[in-house]
Amino acid sequence: MPSLKDVKNKIVGVKKTAQITKAMNMVASAKLRGAQEKMEAFRPYTSKFNEAMSNLSGGSNTDSFPLMESRDVKTVEMIVITSDRGLCGSFNSNIIKLAEKKMREYEAEGKEVSFVCVGKKGNQILRKTGKVRKAYVDIMASFQMFNAREVATDVSENFLNGNADKVEVLFGEFRSVAVQAPVAKDFLPVQPVESEEETTEKISGEYIYEPSTEEIMDVMQPLYLNVMIYHAMLEVGASEHAARMTAMDNATNACKDIIENLTIVYNKARQAAITAELMDIVGGAEALK
Repeated sequence: MPSLKDVKNKIVGVKKTAQITKAMNMVASAKLRGAQEKMEAFRPYTSKFNEAMSNLSGGSNTDSFPLMESRDVKTVEMIVITSDRGLCGSFNSNIIKLAEKKMREYEAEGKEVSFVCVGKKGNQILRKTGKVRKAYVDIMASFQMFNAREVATDVSENFLNGNADKVEVLFGEFRSVAVQAPVAKDFLPVQPVESEEETTEKISGEYIYEPSTEEIMDVMQPLYLNVMIYHAMLEVGASEHAARMTAMDNATNACKDIIENLTIVYNKARQAAITAELMDIVGGAEALK
């Protein structure tokens, strides 16, 4: 049985750990509020952008736009967006597992795979595969639209140069504080966006644009890619804080359970020491008789 001093030191150490995890939970909760508000404020913009792209691309000739060119897929690039920091449970590992799973599936089909990692955690793991083409680290703590534009521009140029026939973006989608699901969405070539509010009976009609649809699409397509990347980064930002808040809450509860168990061990050790001392006293008294 461990000594009283050892058990007491363990209890003190676990209590300090519980204080740290509780503080981290409160910090993550405060950051989540801001990140969630920012993400939810951007979602209507993303929805309206998709609606505009749906109206523009629905009846246009996709062959006239290089970013909408469909090819025989021989090379696939995946943009993997994770956080820069850990201590958020299995959030990052779930995204990385999805990336590795899709990599194995594509390679089984004879396709070449490369990664563009946004976030330090994804880069740390995926660079071991030797397939990371470019990495953007230390930007997820305070990213802006220009960061998303930089990623989208690099990936689209790589696509236009013929180095990738298909591009997907993988990220953690924020569904609730308790659920952050890893998802993969097509990025390039740009597909004609379908409206989410399609009905069986809809009014048919043709929009007249000024300037022409082609001129508008030339401007809208790069912006659309920027919006997709920025939206994914916002989702990951909110999901990271939600996952960390849950993980730190679980860690704090685990510390409480450990303290309870150690307290029982401490009481047993103390009772055993008291019993041993009483036995020595009684034995000494009997010997004097």
